[in-house]
Amino acid sequence: MIETYTKPIAEHKPARNSEIGTAPDILRRIHQKDTNIAIYKRDISALKREVQILLDNKIELRSSGSIDAIQRELRQALDSNGLNLITEDIIYLLRCFQEVAGASVFRLLLASVESNMCRKFHTDINALRMLCTYSGPGTLWLPDETTNSKVVQRQINNKDIKIGDNLIEQVETGHVVILKGALYPEGTPIMHRSPSIEETGEKRLLLRIDLNESTWNDTTDF
Repeated sequence: MIETYTKPIAEHKPARNSEIGTAPDILRRIHQKDTNIAIYKRDISALKREVQILLDNKIELRSSGSIDAIQRELRQALDSNGLNLITEDIIYLLRCFQEVAGASVFRLLLASVESNMCRKFHTDINALRMLCTYSGPGTLWLPDETTNSKVVQRQINNKDIKIGDNLIEQVETGHVVILKGALYPEGTPIMHRSPSIEETGEKRLLLRIDLNESTWNDTTDF
């Protein structure tokens, strides 16, 4: 059974480093100087059956190159198994990312995940990254106001950040997020990490799209 995870949120103003909306145009705001995370909220209930098939088959699909090249590989791998809806959704997100990033070549990973991936808050060594968690809990991220203190900065440098749960934000299942990395020419990269799932036996289905020019590390997180 596919579950949608929603983090209970107390009444508070959105973090000043975030842009969150219900239309894909919100993703363009990642280029604002003070924004390092943009989240497009959406409903993916129509994809439920196909997402479950990919989870059951423990998919791990990697592709790189132009949108046309990635699209051909996606259709060959997924359409042949009747997974038309999620194929079209991934291609749509890839084109959204192309429009936002202004790039022509990308690296894509679609994979089922059963491990915690990266356990610690960190920034990515890239310019921009798009993520979508099709199933399972989404990426955890920190508001800038949380990470500005000297104590937290020391923890960041030591890669050992301990933050109260009430200060951590989480991207909901199905929502699309663009993260600003350390190689982006202006602004502060977003602090984030993958959620813990090993302890509960949960599974996640993740889509990750990077710029081809960015550092590519197979062990990087979601």
